[in-house]
Amino acid sequence: MLTPLNGGLVLAGLALAFVGAAVSVYAVTLTGLLVGAGAGYLFAPNVVGLVAVDGAVLTAGAVAVGGLLGGFLAYAGLSFAVLGIGAVVGGFAGRFAVGPFYAADAAGIEGTALLIGATLAGVAVGALFGFVLTRTTLVVSTALIGAAFASRSLTPASFETAAAETTVEPLLFDLSAPAFLAVFVLGALSQLGLFRFGYVTKLVGLLPGARRWTADDDRDGDADAA
Repeated sequence: MLTPLNGGLVLAGLALAFVGAAVSVYAVTLTGLLVGAGAGYLFAPNVVGLVAVDGAVLTAGAVAVGGLLGGFLAYAGLSFAVLGIGAVVGGFAGRFAVGPFYAADAAGIEGTALLIGATLAGVAVGALFGFVLTRTTLVVSTALIGAAFASRSLTPASFETAAAETTVEPLLFDLSAPAFLAVFVLGALSQLGLFRFGYVTKLVGLLPGARRWTADDDRDGDADAA
């Protein structure tokens, strides 16, 4: 059922997937807001009973505070936010996309060690890309996160289950799902086209505050945006 909340997340996902890196100051802030709100939602059950507030009100407050904090931190430290986003996406890919191939035939401690190693390697590679290849990292990250919400691979129900069970398993989704892949690929290609054909400058010029910081190059001297 497509509720207003679900519809809003789908629209936010499409915006991230197709123009996220082009208007990076907005995309990073929106990503920080979504991540912060999700973290607040997952944290809320841990303090139920410790605070004399109705559970629904407490959860709403945690989501609001988490979202505002995440958005503010992302806006205030955009370069660090891109590095962090790259690390998170890299860690996710390492743990759930690459790791299983190496740990498929391993069990017990060996299998766990391989998964942990793949996760840490993904975090390191993602953070490195976020530092050296800012634009590329932001394109891939916003396309991936946006596609997850736009294709409804991640929904509020996923976060509800994760919060209730205190596990990240409900937040995992099939990276090869057709709907997710379609939005991810089309979104990434669209964003790369915005940079290649010079549309970033036009977009930035229309949006207040976007000139504060844009992922205009990958430290190669090719400045496409203001």
